[in-house]
Amino acid sequence: MHSEENKKSLNFIEQIIENDIKEGNVPDTIYTRFPPEPNGYLHLGHSQAIWLNFTLGKQYGGKTNLRFDDTNPSKEEQEYVDAIQRDVKWLGFDWEGEAKFTSDYFQQLYDWAVVLIKKGKAYVDDSTFEEIQEMRGNLTQAGKESPFRNRTVEENLDLFERMKNGEFDEGTKVLRAKIDMASPNMFLRDPILYRIMKVAHHRSGDKWCIYPMYDYAHGQSDAIEGITHSICTLEFENHRPLYNWFLEEIGIEHKPKQREFARLNTNYTIMSKRKLLRLVNEGFVSGWDDPRMPTISGMRRRGYTPEAIKNFCAKAGISKRERIVDIAMLEFCVREHLNATTNRMMAVLDPLKITISNYPADKTEIMIAQNNPSDETAGTREIPFTRELYIERTDFMEEPPKKYFRLKPEGMVRLKNGYIIQCNEVVKDENGEVKELVCSYVENSKSGEDTSGLKVKGTIHWVSATHCKQVEVRQYDRLFADENPGGHDGKDFIEFINPNSLTVLENVLVEPALTNLEVGARVQFMRKGYFCVDKDSTTEKLVFNQTVGLRDSWAKMQKK
Repeated sequence: MHSEENKKSLNFIEQIIENDIKEGNVPDTIYTRFPPEPNGYLHLGHSQAIWLNFTLGKQYGGKTNLRFDDTNPSKEEQEYVDAIQRDVKWLGFDWEGEAKFTSDYFQQLYDWAVVLIKKGKAYVDDSTFEEIQEMRGNLTQAGKESPFRNRTVEENLDLFERMKNGEFDEGTKVLRAKIDMASPNMFLRDPILYRIMKVAHHRSGDKWCIYPMYDYAHGQSDAIEGITHSICTLEFENHRPLYNWFLEEIGIEHKPKQREFARLNTNYTIMSKRKLLRLVNEGFVSGWDDPRMPTISGMRRRGYTPEAIKNFCAKAGISKRERIVDIAMLEFCVREHLNATTNRMMAVLDPLKITISNYPADKTEIMIAQNNPSDETAGTREIPFTRELYIERTDFMEEPPKKYFRLKPEGMVRLKNGYIIQCNEVVKDENGEVKELVCSYVENSKSGEDTSGLKVKGTIHWVSATHCKQVEVRQYDRLFADENPGGHDGKDFIEFINPNSLTVLENVLVEPALTNLEVGARVQFMRKGYFCVDKDSTTEKLVFNQTVGLRDSWAKMQKK
């Protein structure tokens, strides 16, 4: 329990739990759950639900279950089950005991449906889905009772058992709750409890051919597991009376409390699993873990850290109202964490050769560089320095503007961890393009030992032409060029895909230390941004994904 003073900083879900504990409305142990449907990969929106449920469980000394809502076998796969468990653990959370499945409770749910039938609270309806939808009415017009609503208990019991035994075709019969067709709450107008689906289940095989709807399975599964607080997103707020109705009518002693919060939405992003699946199936991305995808696996592959994602969830906060959070906040959290934890190394994305004319051709000098200036424990590394080097092409201008402090004809710069050099000659190819710079170095200007007395304002990075390694770099921009790609009536969200969301650089040169990194390792390319070793890397060639830039270049570009 928090003090009254600390309560002011609690979100509204925490306040509800605090009041429940204070008033004795819940058992001693707070029990939450995260109930994903295994029909796709988890995305950024799920990360907040994961963070909230597991944090609440830990915060109040309780427990959190991972339960798969596997009630629709036509869309569910073991691949998704495995991916979801992998993502939750990667975020740093672990669930109570073994992962649970709604399918574990199919028999109990069936038995409770029989209880409802015997109480006259459920009936088998032969109407089609279209007819049922029409009979529901609308917000201003009451629904109409089905002609099958007043079947006898005995007939309903017989038909329901025969549904279970596979005697009827799909779409010919459903089991509906018998509540109130005139209710102002549309979800109480005799909702469907069971439908016939002759599809093999990824866990139970062909044992069942009728499957419960989520609204029916949800609360009862919570009750079976002893969940105290069933935290849902806001679209389930109007489902809460139905959640409670099932618990009351079945007569279950333990009654969880459903509470709702607004789902996490960000700009420039699609959070619909159906739409994300379309991106995958139609080849707009390379897979669920494409680094441009808002999936947890995609963010992991791109180089985002679990700490950054959880920090973003905390900063975004828990709200009762739908809102759009700026994706730049997530990028800030990623940048902030990587700045504190990654080593700085040198990579040249667009190489321009320089030759230091007064440096010995056969000499290799070892420079000592700090791995992370803000972390003394990160240590140092050795960088070979030679007569021929590569710098960024953008670090040289033949006709620079005023206050340009990088390399220019007759100008001086310091090479990071190296010497001060001066550009003496510009060598061009037959097309007039700069292909090489001939420079000279100041011998007594070595970093850490400089006695030259020279003051230069510019410092640039470089790699040794003799010792550098070639790698591939994949630069990512936002997958969608529109701030709200799914919010345009009459337009397909595919229309707003950013054609420049991926740029592949195949001739990037890096210092030797970078070639020792393993898949998933994160690093800062000095002056360029944060990068991560991709799983497509081979022993012959490393592949780096750009995680995030050093600054928010997107915002600057939008202002142009």
